[in-house]
Amino acid sequence: MSLPDVGVKNEYRSLIDNVVTDFYIPVLQESVLYQRAVGFFSSSALVAISKGVEGLIGNGGKIQVIASPKLSQEDIDEISKGYEIRKILERALLRGIESPLSLTESKRLSYIAALIAEGILDIKIAFVSSKNEIAMYHEKMGLMSDSEGNTLAFSGSMNESENAFSSNYESFDVFCSWTNDRERVFQKQMAFQAIWNDYEPGIETIDFPKAVRDRIYAFNDTLRLHSAAAKPEVEDQLIGEMFLPKDFTIRPYQETAIQNWRANGYCGIYDMATGTGKTLTALASIEQLFQDNNKRLGIIIICPYQHLVEQWVEDIVRFGIKPIIGYSSSPQKKWKKNLEQAVRSFNLNVSNFFCLITTNASFATKSVQEQVKLLSNDVVFVVDEAHNMGATNYRRYLPENIRFRLGLSATIDRHNDEAGTAALSEYFGEKCISYSLRDAIDNGMLTRYYYYPVLTYLDQDELSEYLMFTGQLAKAIHKKNGKIILTEYAKQLLIKRSKIIAGAKDKLSKLEERVIPFVNDKHILVYCGATTVRDEDDDFGKRQIDLVAELLGNTLQMRVGRFTSQESAQERAQIRAAFSEGETLQALVAIKCLDEGVNIPSIKTAFILASSTNPKEYIQRRGRVLRKFPGKNYAVIYDFVTLPFPYESVSSQSNAVIESTKGLVKRELIRMMDFADIAENPSVTFDLLYELKHGFNISEKELLGEEDNGNVI
Repeated sequence: MSLPDVGVKNEYRSLIDNVVTDFYIPVLQESVLYQRAVGFFSSSALVAISKGVEGLIGNGGKIQVIASPKLSQEDIDEISKGYEIRKILERALLRGIESPLSLTESKRLSYIAALIAEGILDIKIAFVSSKNEIAMYHEKMGLMSDSEGNTLAFSGSMNESENAFSSNYESFDVFCSWTNDRERVFQKQMAFQAIWNDYEPGIETIDFPKAVRDRIYAFNDTLRLHSAAAKPEVEDQLIGEMFLPKDFTIRPYQETAIQNWRANGYCGIYDMATGTGKTLTALASIEQLFQDNNKRLGIIIICPYQHLVEQWVEDIVRFGIKPIIGYSSSPQKKWKKNLEQAVRSFNLNVSNFFCLITTNASFATKSVQEQVKLLSNDVVFVVDEAHNMGATNYRRYLPENIRFRLGLSATIDRHNDEAGTAALSEYFGEKCISYSLRDAIDNGMLTRYYYYPVLTYLDQDELSEYLMFTGQLAKAIHKKNGKIILTEYAKQLLIKRSKIIAGAKDKLSKLEERVIPFVNDKHILVYCGATTVRDEDDDFGKRQIDLVAELLGNTLQMRVGRFTSQESAQERAQIRAAFSEGETLQALVAIKCLDEGVNIPSIKTAFILASSTNPKEYIQRRGRVLRKFPGKNYAVIYDFVTLPFPYESVSSQSNAVIESTKGLVKRELIRMMDFADIAENPSVTFDLLYELKHGFNISEKELLGEEDNGNVI
């Protein structure tokens, strides 16, 4: 049996239904995961929650409970006066653990203690947090999931307590994922995950306090003796003392990079493929400098995006650092004042350590620049995705007064921007390591992959528009010393032309053909272009991502989520978690997520509609698909290659059209060659490349020249 076989009602009322025997027991007997968010929590709730769970436990299931402590007026007053919140919450929770009133209740509490100790029952405490005030978290909902991915959600006025099950008149509604309520169940799942993982805005979630857990253990004779004998945990590192995490081992190639950086006077570039541990290598390098510099160091780290800052912070804290997190919507509201104080104390030798991590945009602001200019010795400047700092508008912010420098990038060379690339080399120094995708795959840092190019073609309207922009582009560019110089007008034309390629209509029909065999799979990514697809009846067209989502979600009935800049950081975190878990989401349709450093290692199959001819972009996109993930032995990449027309029809085209589209064909072939070169199945692509080169009359020499000259026509 599974949950759809149980036969549940849409609504249960405690004075009409025996909710334990009619609902909890039969549903939990078919479940492997029970998630419950409640209001107040007490020992009576622990007793009540244990009823009916034997079936779930027999299935090897888990229970996750989110609860809120019942605060007294004294608790609330102390919190408002600034007393330590966690201590007050712990005290309130301890008050809720009462002595059992009967032998049966005592046995039930002993049973609950064993479930917690064995990791079957996990409890977290949630509360509404605002400034120096907190309030109880009152949401009441539950989720029960079976081994086949079916989920039942229920919500209403009921608490997990004996009183709620019997005495009071309370009710709850039930929603099932195998009915028309699928979307509603999904939203409940997302909400629970957000609270459980502590990224729901306005709600803070903490682990179940050890003192409260030990009080529950006291109801179990075996656990009580073990808890009493346990030694109190102590911190073995001092605050502000940077150190290497105990669970981190420096790999040989990382050690080589660190030693080369030291030899270069703590200056240089780490040119490392996406997914090979640039962040950890950089932090290990900083730790080495911290030790070499007599444990005195100021650290400034900048990243292009806010979500990258947050990803860095996760690793930074592992190294014992409590960073100043600086950007417009930072959780540290006083980060600018904290930075001023940190710089002042550091310069006066009152403190010997501080760390600021910020975005490129915030780093360029007047307030941050004023503080950076006050620094000189004993400071290291680290730039993630350093190729971005080669842009003209950012180069002027590279601080010359800081002598320790480290640039990180998977593709440090800027596409069609020799001046920007040269400026980065001049500022940071030489490369301390070059660690390619091939190196990473060969050394087991990234997963192997199979590559399948999918040929798509421009229709007549798209081809005409492409030719028009190409003609305008030819007039808008000029050469200097054999190199192409792009004006701002030319750059705009390139963007418009690239959107035609990204949004070719043929990609949608070819996508449907390729996706159909995967409709029952999971961990699928469809990477869309930031473009529209025009229709004969619609002059403005529809966004490609909307059409893809409609195709997968409505036509093919797959469980699909969007991952774009329109979703909030919290929503994106929820979607990422659901996608990794794989039950509630099969596929993501996304824009730009593979360019912006978002880590979604669970991607196994990628359909890339918006393939770029910029090596920086397509190397990064590929590297993110190849990140390691449990159970992921290899990845599969479908690359949608856009050609002006089939090679069989070349003879029917005019010489002018052939010459105007040859650049497009060559750039697509170069990307195909690059992808196929280190794939597990290169012969599939090489056979196709042979046909295309001969069909379009393109020689190997021409392809090499296209790579070397950076031709854009």
